[in-house]
Amino acid sequence: MKIALISGTSGLVGMQLLHQLLQNTEYDTVMSVGRRKLALKHQKLVQIDGDLSRLSQWDWEEKVTSQSLGGEYNSLVDSLMEKSAEVHAFSSLGTTIKQAGSKEKFYAIDHDLVITFGKWAKELGASKFLYVSASGADPNSSIFYGRTKGKTEDDLKSMGFDYLGLFRPSLLLGNRNEFRLGEQVASIVMKPLVWLKLFKNLRPIYDYQVAKAIVKTALTKKSNSVEIISSGDMQDLSSK
Repeated sequence: MKIALISGTSGLVGMQLLHQLLQNTEYDTVMSVGRRKLALKHQKLVQIDGDLSRLSQWDWEEKVTSQSLGGEYNSLVDSLMEKSAEVHAFSSLGTTIKQAGSKEKFYAIDHDLVITFGKWAKELGASKFLYVSASGADPNSSIFYGRTKGKTEDDLKSMGFDYLGLFRPSLLLGNRNEFRLGEQVASIVMKPLVWLKLFKNLRPIYDYQVAKAIVKTALTKKSNSVEIISSGDMQDLSSK
């Protein structure tokens, strides 16, 4: 059995990533972990929700089996408990300082929740962890956003996953639920780079391209490695 654990599905890349995982025949089950459930039904999708900061304290078995009146999720729970499944974890958790309301709250989401999810996934036997970081991620950056992303990457590296993929997209294009003036202006200015196919690592990238590259990487990359995947690399992967 191959299981995908995913957190951050309400975001731009997360929604596309969930779609890609559900459509991919390699994965038998996709377990979405979030603050609340999505208004989405799929035969492969299992959703559990709650306070993500307390994820390590969740009775996830009960959350899963309570949705399985006919016992259809028993094999899923058993395979996770017995560590007999191949488990891949995907995180696209993230926000902005403006949305979060402060640097402290931003850090609590973009770092703390990602690390909490990573530790939980590792305990459930995840061999691979694929994280949507950001271009410019650097623990020594003078920019708080990039420094937070870099610190998150470093802390994920210390967890010892067999494979860790750190995806650093440039400006993301797609249909966001909220309006971001700065990103709208930047996308208008930089979109010609997409049309002209110039500067792969700098030009904007579509949400579905990032998602496709992540799933393809999860299914093809071997273990025992940590890899940084640039925006240009993602565009190449998604075009194959």
